[in-house]
Amino acid sequence: MECKVSWMGGDGMAFAAATGSGHLVNMDGAPDGGGHNLAPRPMEMLLVGAGGCTAYDVVLILKRSRQEVSGCNVTLKAERANEDPKVFTKIHFHFTVTGKNLNPATVERAVKLSHDKYCSASIMLSKTAEITHTFEIVEA
Repeated sequence: MECKVSWMGGDGMAFAAATGSGHLVNMDGAPDGGGHNLAPRPMEMLLVGAGGCTAYDVVLILKRSRQEVSGCNVTLKAERANEDPKVFTKIHFHFTVTGKNLNPATVERAVKLSHDKYCSASIMLSKTAEITHTFEIVEA
């Protein structure tokens, strides 16, 4: 896996990232840090990556468990250390899983398997942050 991150120059703190899979992502800093607030912060991108990684796992596990899943949203709320390096210290994942006749035990198992075994991003972040998760099921 590879990516290239390039400063866009000028007076700001905007960066463009090109991923190995051929996609482009922009990032920017907060105005009080020299940025212009034109794109997500790099640390927000870490949360986005963790959310995408675990949502992917949960949907795949539910499909393989023959659950009629039709939607999966993950809301992440994080706290950071006050001092540098301002690592994540707590991250809460809240899953809203939509489908027909979803088995709560199967959904809980999918979330747990993702966080304990499959989601590389959240497992890596758990080295500095306390990771918690909850879920709710919405009948389609």
